Amino acid sequence: MAVSWEKYPRRALQDKLPMKIPEQNPSRSLPVLCLLQKRQELMDVDQGLRAQKEAFQTRMVVLMQRREQLEQKKQELKGAFLRFDKFLQDAEARRSRAARRVAEARQGAGRQEAEAQRLRAQLEALRRERAPLRRRLERLGPGARLLERVLGQLPEFQEVPELVARFGALADTLAALRLREHELRAQLEEARARLRRLRDARRDELLRRGQQRAQLLGRLEAAREHAVHWESQWAQIQNTAAEKTLLLGRVRMAALNLYQLVCQHQRQPPALAMEDSEGQLEQVKLFLLDRSALLASLPRSEPETPAT
Repeated sequence: MAVSWEKYPRRALQDKLPMKIPEQNPSRSLPVLCLLQKRQELMDVDQGLRAQKEAFQTRMVVLMQRREQLEQKKQELKGAFLRFDKFLQDAEARRSRAARRVAEARQGAGRQEAEAQRLRAQLEALRRERAPLRRRLERLGPGARLLERVLGQLPEFQEVPELVARFGALADTLAALRLREHELRAQLEEARARLRRLRDARRDELLRRGQQRAQLLGRLEAAREHAVHWESQWAQIQNTAAEKTLLLGRVRMAALNLYQLVCQHQRQPPALAMEDSEGQLEQVKLFLLDRSALLASLPRSEPETPAT
């Protein structure tokens, strides 16, 4: 358990002082001697405490220095550890780069080897193709000489490739013209087929229109006959209406005359309008009923017997 530096002198003083003051005989020593002895002991103890305090302070200074040194060494070790860690990381990165370069070198060597094999195979294929090409060149030699003679006769061409290119262009033009002719023929055939379809459709349409015209003419004739029938019916209705109108006029005149006779017999002026034929007939009816009742109330006279 650590002890603070303030309590250290007190602990040391307790260790220096005797646990129990020895008893002295007062008869043997004088009080002054005892006092001097005690003072001397206190001076010795004080001197020892100072020495211990100085030693403790010296020890504390040394400890602080050692702590600073240890802290400095700790920081140095920490920096060393960081530098070592960085060194390890740099070494790992260098090793990775070196391994990657080695792998790339191996891949490059593999690619170069594959490229070399491909070139060797291509060279072998070219060697195999050389013999057929040579035989073809020997076979096409007369044609080449012929082209050279033709080229000599045609001053507008300077080289054989120009003549071949011209011939190729003419061949392409001829092929394009043949293709265009084929397309135009196909379009012409399509137009002819469309024209035939249009003619057939027009013929069918004319036939259908003729049938519709015949049907419409039949309907028109039936409508005319129907109109004549109804015109005759209308004339008959008009004649009947005229007769009925004339008869109605006569009935109204007769009703008016009867009503006027009733009013004259009753000695009353006509109270109804001339057009109210129904009211007039009703008044005539009431008059006749009244006279009939009057006649019925009269006694009947026996008829006279004729003489024999």
